[in-house]
Amino acid sequence: MVKSGIKVASLGGGLGAVQVMQGMQSHTDDLNGIIAVTDTGRSTGIVRGLAQIPAPGDIRNALATLAFEDDSLLTRVMQHRIDAPGDPQLDGMAFGNIFIAALTQMSGSFVRAIELISEFLDVRANIYPVTEENTHICAELVDGTIVEQEFNVRRLDKAAIKRIFVQNPGATAFKPAVDALLGADLITIGPGSLFTTVIACLAFKGISQAIRDSKAVKVYICNTTTQPGQTDGYTLSDHVRQVISYLGIGVLDHVVLNSSHPSDELMALYAREKVDVLLPTSNEIHNILTMNVRPVLADVADTKSGKRALWQKQDTIRHKPELIANTLMDLMGERRALEAVD
Repeated sequence: MVKSGIKVASLGGGLGAVQVMQGMQSHTDDLNGIIAVTDTGRSTGIVRGLAQIPAPGDIRNALATLAFEDDSLLTRVMQHRIDAPGDPQLDGMAFGNIFIAALTQMSGSFVRAIELISEFLDVRANIYPVTEENTHICAELVDGTIVEQEFNVRRLDKAAIKRIFVQNPGATAFKPAVDALLGADLITIGPGSLFTTVIACLAFKGISQAIRDSKAVKVYICNTTTQPGQTDGYTLSDHVRQVISYLGIGVLDHVVLNSSHPSDELMALYAREKVDVLLPTSNEIHNILTMNVRPVLADVADTKSGKRALWQKQDTIRHKPELIANTLMDLMGERRALEAVD
């Protein structure tokens, strides 16, 4: 396949943004991942506390997933979770998180540690943290309560989230990440946890401003389900409305909505965990159109694999990288056709 050469900047976490990049690898060699580094849960939070570094977990997953040899020994070691039932701090720890912490201390730079591992794994993409600074996200809830740190922001059985902000107001976005957004032909946002991944990136003013200033095609890839503790009761248009609240009206060009319907059995399994599958309706399409965003309906989700048991994490219906990429390339083709007419 002859690659297009378009410059892609994918914003989000180590799963959603990386799924987009995986798919786009077949279409371009100019890939830039801008990855959230404000998590505090699970082994990532432990390493942050020990080494005082930005969250390494999503960065680790991005590097391992996009490695040229994705089944090499080093790749598998990066993703290996240590089995230490007698030590609650080590048990379930992803070795790659410790590796990133060690390289950060040895090199004196979190970014340099990412670059070194990228070289080890022969990652054919630029992986950038959204910030170099060891800061956290906070949330104001609808009842006025302020909660700090990602683990508490996504905690169950609390009031709904009103807004997200960065704990350290002086924390700046990583300049190469900003430059990647400004120079992109295509910017993708999500999929991923709405508040603790997607908006955790958009909350850095340099990031949201760069997206506004960029001439790229800007696409939000909406989640396939709600997420307990973050988007309980949300609709598709509620997701879009939240993203727009950080970017401004008229910035997003498109939102990709999955139209692939899972089985009733799979939907029931998710419903037992208070997870609602999100499917586009005529009313939702209308609501999104009123926000000056074009809804793009496409069968982009993996609705056949069934529900997975994940380590201390809520499962969702993931997107298929190749299907997302095909949809995005269709949108880029439309943009180029319009530019040719002009």
